[in-house]
Amino acid sequence: MDDSVYVGNAGRDAVLDQGWLLGHFKDAGDPRHSEAVEIKWGVHPRGDARARWVRGEQRTALLILISGRFRVELPGRTLLLEQQGDYVVWGRGVDHSWYAEEESVVLTVRWPSVAGYAVADGV
Repeated sequence: MDDSVYVGNAGRDAVLDQGWLLGHFKDAGDPRHSEAVEIKWGVHPRGDARARWVRGEQRTALLILISGRFRVELPGRTLLLEQQGDYVVWGRGVDHSWYAEEESVVLTVRWPSVAGYAVADGV
């Protein structure tokens, strides 16, 4: 087996690291280690919500709805992702929160992967 290749399943692997599949937090020898980008497979039951808003975000983010109905809260605006493939991008410094209106799966891509940066509730 080539150590520079990793084959997995997002649903199974996501439960091992709060949904995160790729980023600086993976071991340096793991092909999923990246200082450039973070990728998360988020599975959220209906009613799941962030414990509190993310403030002072240091990364740009892309969130894509895979299934369900997912609300993203940004300052002064609420966005509803309701069709597969709906997505939102926000830049550095944009505070945000979210709420799963239905059981939802979302793919999140954030960049850069900032070492030492974490939100208290782990999301």
